[in-house]
Amino acid sequence: MEEELKCPVCGALLRDPLLLPCSHSVCLACARNITVQTPDGEPPAHARAPGSDYDSLDPDKMSVYSETDSGYGSYTPCQLRVFPPPGSRHCSLTCPLCHRSVSLDERGLRGLPRNRLLEAIVGRYQRTRAATASPPKCQLCARGPADATLVCEQCDVFYCDPCRQRCHPSRGPLAKHRLVPPPAPGPGPGPGARKPATCAEHDAESLSAFCCSCRAPVCARCLEDGRHAQHDVRPLPAMWKQHKVQLSQALNGVSDKAKDAKEFLVQLKNMLQQIQENGVEFEACLVAQCDSLIEALTRQKAKLMTKVTKEKEHKLKVVRDQITHCTVKLRQTTGMMEYCLEVLKENDPSGFLQISDALIKRVVSSQDQWVKGALEPKVGPDFDLTLNTDSLLQTILLLDFLDSGPPVPPAPLLQLEKCCSGNNSATLAWRVAGPPAHPIEGYILELDDGNGGQYREVYVGKETVCTVDGLHFNSSYNARVKAYNAIGVGPYSKTAVLKTSDVARFTFDPTSAHRDIVLTNENQTVSCNSYDDRVVLGTAAFSKGVHYWEVCVERYDNHPDPAFGVARINTVKDMMLGKDDKAWAMYVDNNRSWFMHNNSHTNRAEGGIAKGSAVGVLLDLTKHTLTFYINKVQHGPTAFENLDGVFMPAVSLNRNVQVTLVTGLEVPKNIKP
Repeated sequence: MEEELKCPVCGALLRDPLLLPCSHSVCLACARNITVQTPDGEPPAHARAPGSDYDSLDPDKMSVYSETDSGYGSYTPCQLRVFPPPGSRHCSLTCPLCHRSVSLDERGLRGLPRNRLLEAIVGRYQRTRAATASPPKCQLCARGPADATLVCEQCDVFYCDPCRQRCHPSRGPLAKHRLVPPPAPGPGPGPGARKPATCAEHDAESLSAFCCSCRAPVCARCLEDGRHAQHDVRPLPAMWKQHKVQLSQALNGVSDKAKDAKEFLVQLKNMLQQIQENGVEFEACLVAQCDSLIEALTRQKAKLMTKVTKEKEHKLKVVRDQITHCTVKLRQTTGMMEYCLEVLKENDPSGFLQISDALIKRVVSSQDQWVKGALEPKVGPDFDLTLNTDSLLQTILLLDFLDSGPPVPPAPLLQLEKCCSGNNSATLAWRVAGPPAHPIEGYILELDDGNGGQYREVYVGKETVCTVDGLHFNSSYNARVKAYNAIGVGPYSKTAVLKTSDVARFTFDPTSAHRDIVLTNENQTVSCNSYDDRVVLGTAAFSKGVHYWEVCVERYDNHPDPAFGVARINTVKDMMLGKDDKAWAMYVDNNRSWFMHNNSHTNRAEGGIAKGSAVGVLLDLTKHTLTFYINKVQHGPTAFENLDGVFMPAVSLNRNVQVTLVTGLEVPKNIKP
């Protein structure tokens, strides 16, 4: 029960406990230490209520403000200095257990109720412990600790005279520590007369009723002022008795669970002995069987013994862990029960009702922890291992314990002769390494990011062949696959490395082209049926690397101005390339050219195209730039910079132009990207 009586801040028994709205309690001194100021506008110092707890707050015991000088603080278990920013502030504190914040009014900590029941129980517990305690011993004696003669209030350490002189000199930084005689054993002072509970709003009024809506005891004057006129108000003794009955009923349920837990612990401890005995017996039987076989069994005996020992150790570990876990839960439950029983002994209705709701919830929650199955052993004392000694001599080397159930699928075998990569796609094939013991339900294929990063799932299904598109060019991908069934997921296969093409080979894309676009020559050549400009995209998409392709002009009539460049997949298709914000292009006629993006025309350059000209496009996503060439000579400055994302080759033209796409080109040597 002692854990129930300790302050969550200082770890000592509660002194002058204050009851927080969350039903947790802290010492009054600790509440001062964890109180912080907030920048919501605290009344000025002259407007504070006289005698407020904050008038005596030591800034050295308040929590530190944030480094950004926001004025917000947070609970820390140690005392830190605070440097409050300028401005008026309110005070608040945060519960160290549930981390709920409490805003304090002008009364400060005096506005929080004292937990009188807990204070009385702590006092009774201290007197009971003092009556049975032995004299304190020195905590620094190496052997046979002597009786302590002094205790340091700051260090909280008991010393005998020799250890005090050696370890706690009265000079230097320890000179200011206060050394006092240790408390003498024996019964402490008896409980004094407890003051009757009075209303927090009206100090002279005794509490006589309980407001069920506000969940708080009230006095007669509280009822007269009308604040509880529409609330459910009941007599204090009646609610006291009702909540005592509820707590007692809840305790009955958890008491039964605690009794079952004790019996379960006895069962587990007995099982330890049974496992030990059964393990020894099984090992002896195994040794006898192995010794009766021919010399071929000798090589297998060590392996079988190891499996039995592992099984035994596993069972022992599981049971020991279960004992430890159950012991901790039982100790917590028992402590809470003892504390609740002490609460039931109290005759303070209002004090009881302050904490009864929280206690009832805790007891019910504790009862829910002992769910069905929690008091059942996770393993049995018997060993589910079977050894067949009737098998023939030829099968001795394959002798093993029978499996208890169907296994997960084995690792698939990658069929490297069927795995391949082309352009920016990769195809992988795999097979099962033999008839599975349990039907395989599917496979999971994973690829990394092409830079040795984390794996990600790219396929889940029953097929044993998969093609992955949209990979980066000139990249090496690691691929692996695993199978799964109703039992679980099997191990991974060996890793296969697939390298995509160094340069891109692609065509014009008929699926995304405008309906006026005409594609021929296996989608390498494009023309148009309209006098208006129409856009067609390539089938490749680029997001990294350096890429170069050319567009050859095969027909050029009446000096039109086709556009060449890159675009997003959702660029507008019924006007010149570069008119919207999703395309970057150079449009050129027979004399001059311009760069265009989002209908902005820049960098006019002299020189144009004619029939037979080759327009080169250099997309450098390492430098995030786009540059254009005519007949292998750079045309104008770098057209666009700061390009980022996914880009597709693009062309816009009308019926006076026909061009053919040339891909798979390396960057010319005279062009340095």
